[in-house]
Amino acid sequence: MAETKNTLVIVESPAKAKTIGKFLGSRFKVVASNGHVRDLPKSQLGVDVEHDFAPKYITLRGRGDVLERIKKEAKEADRVLLATDPDREGEAISWHLAQILKLDTASKCRIEFHEITANAVKNAIKKPRTINMDLVDAQQARRVLDRIVGYKISPILWVKIRKGLSAGRVQSVATRIVCDREDEINSFVPEEYWTLTAKLRAGAKKSFDVRFYGEDGAKVDLKTEAQTNAVIARIGDSAFTATEVKSGEKHKHAAPPFTTSSMQQDASRKLGFTTKRTMMVAQQLYEGVEIGKKGATGLITYIRTDSVRIADEAQKAARSYILETYGEAYMPKTANVYRGRRNAQDAHEAIRPTDVKNDPKTLKPYLSSDQYKLYKLVYERFLASQMSDAVLEQTAVTFDANGTQFKATGAHVRFAGFSAVYTEGRDVDDEDTVQLPPIAEGDRFTAEQLDSQQKFTQPPSRYTEATLVKTLEEKGIGRPSTYSPTISTIIDRGYIMREKKTLTATELGFAVTGLMKSSFPDIVDIAFTANMEEELDSVEDGSEAWQKVVDGFYGPFMQTVETAEKNAEKIRIPDEVSDIPCDKCGAMMVYKMGRFGKFLACPNFPTCRNTKSIIEKVEGVPCPKCGAAIIKKHGKKKVFYGCERYPDCDFTSWDLPVSVKCPKCGGLMVQKHGQNGTFIQCADPNCKEILRRSKKTDA
Repeated sequence: MAETKNTLVIVESPAKAKTIGKFLGSRFKVVASNGHVRDLPKSQLGVDVEHDFAPKYITLRGRGDVLERIKKEAKEADRVLLATDPDREGEAISWHLAQILKLDTASKCRIEFHEITANAVKNAIKKPRTINMDLVDAQQARRVLDRIVGYKISPILWVKIRKGLSAGRVQSVATRIVCDREDEINSFVPEEYWTLTAKLRAGAKKSFDVRFYGEDGAKVDLKTEAQTNAVIARIGDSAFTATEVKSGEKHKHAAPPFTTSSMQQDASRKLGFTTKRTMMVAQQLYEGVEIGKKGATGLITYIRTDSVRIADEAQKAARSYILETYGEAYMPKTANVYRGRRNAQDAHEAIRPTDVKNDPKTLKPYLSSDQYKLYKLVYERFLASQMSDAVLEQTAVTFDANGTQFKATGAHVRFAGFSAVYTEGRDVDDEDTVQLPPIAEGDRFTAEQLDSQQKFTQPPSRYTEATLVKTLEEKGIGRPSTYSPTISTIIDRGYIMREKKTLTATELGFAVTGLMKSSFPDIVDIAFTANMEEELDSVEDGSEAWQKVVDGFYGPFMQTVETAEKNAEKIRIPDEVSDIPCDKCGAMMVYKMGRFGKFLACPNFPTCRNTKSIIEKVEGVPCPKCGAAIIKKHGKKKVFYGCERYPDCDFTSWDLPVSVKCPKCGGLMVQKHGQNGTFIQCADPNCKEILRRSKKTDA
């Protein structure tokens, strides 16, 4: 570093620039490009299909002043280093900057680091490299393919379904997956079955439940009430004798440190975060947060990864911390190493804290609520991944009552191991254990109660964001950087609707997917899309030219476009009619889907362009300023609540007002979400009285 008098370092974001600038001396200046600086034009295809699919790049709107400032700084610098993110997209941004600044892409102008710490940044500056054109080409291929798909299919959707619709290569497959699940649910035929549970007790021992298994040693599924009653009659007053007792030790291994996908899944399950919210907060933790006297500090490693590998240095630091904090029993004799997925790129480490000494409790005062929750999740998952197994003692007991068999499984923790720090969230609770008293073969028990229940098989569950991300990853659809924008896009387009935590296909989503299946089967074919991802990977590793990949796709694709233009049938989606007349022309207004959900529009568009928002009143809570109703409103970024008499009354609240009055000052209280769940707090900043919310409290 001492050789260079004046070095300009270019990163994407101001937050990242601030954190990195703190590590470097006066000979370095760090500036931000504010993300991408060039892209394909929105008004045209922007791809020359006649000349090797050459992309036509233009400067993004709003980036002109930023680029002029960077150009000026670059002219005054002795050296320019491009320090964008270490992935395809980051490499492409560096290449675009090099083109604009007229840097030689064969020169060592690119630096790469996977965590924003002083050592990582300084070591990267000592080892600059050339721009990796294979990575750039892989990104160009993806961008060109997506542009061709979007610009060739979208006009067909406008003609055949509705104007303004759009199609995407990965988004269309994700929409299809959700639609297919909805079809499975709708076509599901439930089947009757019965369960039979016996509550057993022996003397003063605590009672416990055992479940029916079969008769005369064979497994039996109870299908009808008559069959169940026959078993109950056979048992009669018979004692339940323990005929087989099996006890054993089970070692449970910790989950690996987070990948992008597993972080999004666990944040959804445990924190209720959407994928978009998770990635936004993770980006903040990666780029740097103000930590007291330390200043801006990068707290986690790079957040777009499919690898479970961690650096030797980080592993040693974790083992040392575990030994010091938890003791020798919690540190395995040999370090835990995890194997990644078969098709993982393994380009970066797993997501982990940059310094294991930065424990969440210490950092909590400096972090926002969301930052603390996600950092704690990442930190504990990483630490647990390097800890000893949890040891469970399991007991499985078989009971016989007059030739009928019942079974029960009990377990208790003998050694907590990693579970003292972290346990992985589950989409479905598949644990079926009970608390069993000490039982030996030959012990006899009396049935206090026999409980039979009629049940029906359930259809497959709707996807949540967590399970959809898991499915996309398992099927090889997209890559870590695409999961969040893919889900956000199909929701924003109105193809998928989020209902609480589940994702449901809309009528529009079914219509678009139906047309895509009939006219563009390859685009929504899961295997075809997964294979395309592998071809893009082959561009990245240098074994395939990006133009060849695009050309192999383009010819057959354009044939299907021409056929669809001629043969695809129009699909009409009738609008839901409201009971509200248009106050301009008198027609009954219809419901439409927009960026912020449903709204009312005149059906005589474009002759009449009248629209209305759907007013959602907060029931039972009058405005604290004027007594009028409080209504739900949509801002540019989030929902808020305000008086219906605005602008005459200026009451607003970011939090949902509730009907409970503050017991301390009698003022308005609002619903808030904290680390330990939902609670109610007084809206008056001078009071802030807190009530823990019960499940029965009505908002």
